[in-house]
Amino acid sequence: MQPIDAAVVQEALNRLANRDVYIHLETTNGAYAAHHNEGFFSAGAFIRNARIRFTRGKITGLGPYRIGLKLDIGWVYAEGLTHWEWTKEEQLLLAGHDYEGKLAVALELSGKPFA
Repeated sequence: MQPIDAAVVQEALNRLANRDVYIHLETTNGAYAAHHNEGFFSAGAFIRNARIRFTRGKITGLGPYRIGLKLDIGWVYAEGLTHWEWTKEEQLLLAGHDYEGKLAVALELSGKPFA
């Protein structure tokens, strides 16, 4: 993955708009390592292979970035994104890493379900 170039990511979002795509959206503030500190409150969210269609995708911010996907009945939103990749399978993969390099958020979009 490489640091986000907002203009290039916006072009990728535009290519995926108005078609059925599968989404992977995950957030974590340390859920995988919470057992190391009993006083640490862990929270996260996870959705994988839900099929959505967004009419508009928008990246905003100066970094870390926010992405909003406008659905017919609402929005999908992710913030804290720092890195991206466009795969040869035409998947848009976005991740946000904290200041220690740990994954904090992932947003991935694909025309086919994720394995």
